[in-house]
Amino acid sequence: MTEEKSPIKIKKIGHVVLTVSDIERSTKFWTDVMGFKFSDRNEGGMMFFRNATDHHTVALVQATEKSELPKRGQVGFDHMALEVATVSELFKIRDFLKSKGVTIFYEGRRGPGGNPGLEFYDPDGYKIEIYAAMDQIGTDGRSRPANEWKRATTLEEAVDNPLPGAEYR
Repeated sequence: MTEEKSPIKIKKIGHVVLTVSDIERSTKFWTDVMGFKFSDRNEGGMMFFRNATDHHTVALVQATEKSELPKRGQVGFDHMALEVATVSELFKIRDFLKSKGVTIFYEGRRGPGGNPGLEFYDPDGYKIEIYAAMDQIGTDGRSRPANEWKRATTLEEAVDNPLPGAEYR
């Protein structure tokens, strides 16, 4: 068998569409808490939101029936991750989320990627991660070796114990 190289060269992940139980409640979450701007509502009621100049990054669709999200380990959507410019922003974001009554269920740094971050749920239980300072893969194509992973259970611990070569601002 000859291996054919894929012609697909994705420039970026364009947008995520979430089916929600209460589109007005989720609209408030994405604008008031997450800071996205409203772009449009189509004739079917889908709501479009942006975080930069693309027309939309997140879209919401009203569910027509009540159902549970898949549990972790089941087939389904696990989470979305959204990047901010600096680790120092994560501290402000953490405080802001708490002031809005959003429960943060994880903060710190996991292993691969080396990125400090926060994890929380939207009103329907979709998991959202906000992170900064993701490791970059160099021209050699190699990622950070596992023996350099330093897991951290708080943002403070992640900043106080940076990964080799990482610069947190």
